[in-house]
Amino acid sequence: MSRGNYDRQMVYEYAKKWAYGRNPKYYNYDLIGGDCTNFISQCIFAGINQMNYNRNNGWYYINGNDKSPSWTGVEFLYKFLISNNGVGPHGKITTIDKLEIGDIIQLNLDGTKFSHSLVVIQNSKNEDGTLISAHSFDTFGKRLSDYNYYDYRCIHIDN
Repeated sequence: MSRGNYDRQMVYEYAKKWAYGRNPKYYNYDLIGGDCTNFISQCIFAGINQMNYNRNNGWYYINGNDKSPSWTGVEFLYKFLISNNGVGPHGKITTIDKLEIGDIIQLNLDGTKFSHSLVVIQNSKNEDGTLISAHSFDTFGKRLSDYNYYDYRCIHIDN
């Protein structure tokens, strides 16, 4: 299957525009578990403009009640990105020094599971210099090192 080109500047612009607001095209999940991965999926979509409508293991959003689990779920997004062999975004695990604008960081905040997704808007190769944007805890330009977390994982979007 062919893959699209990932426009990292479009991801940055989308994150900048919607970091402190909610795009009315998408349901706001703040009151039912958090909006972080929904926002990250929106950012990724802004950069790739392609969804994977596979009902079993795709990545898509039609409306708030008709979306893939990977659109809003931290673990589901991770599994989709690193195993996707079809259309839409594809990712691979990497280290913080290899991240680029538009790549994803997921945090383990409580020591038990990964539960928060962030998008990279600037990377200076370490936790203190890597800036992110996110929802649920709305931010644009926050240092990764300003979060309290047990662990993080880095996902490079490679298409």
